Amino acid sequence: MFSETDVDRIEACLKPVERTFQSDHHRLKLSNADDRRMLVLELYPEVRLGRNLGSMVVVYTSGGHLQLHNCTGFVISEELGEVTFVGESEGRLSGLVVEREAACSLYANVTRDLISGDFTKLGVEVMLSGVALSLAEGLLGEDKSE
Repeated sequence: MFSETDVDRIEACLKPVERTFQSDHHRLKLSNADDRRMLVLELYPEVRLGRNLGSMVVVYTSGGHLQLHNCTGFVISEELGEVTFVGESEGRLSGLVVEREAACSLYANVTRDLISGDFTKLGVEVMLSGVALSLAEGLLGEDKSE
């Protein structure tokens, strides 16, 4: 995961960014001077995650540190100026959304059926995760949890 071409596409969506490659990962630094925000996005194509190898997405902000282990895919939205990174395990999704404006959101342990259901039947606080992760529905394999 995270080939050179993938990182080029991610960078193109989030630009302008400062991009570097460190020994085992790509590092993209986003800045938003107007809102005085800075965010560092690190993409690890393959890293040891316990007994297994997997890809990992790390975000550093001035107020937080987020990690998405075993990233299984990502969706680029040029229109929204954001990249949604997704990990799936046993019918549950986690998503890390990184925005061009140096902002990010995390949605963790979301049930799969939430992203394909009727959002109007959900409370606003729950609806947001379903809408955000629904962009990644095409990345997901067949749901075997039913």
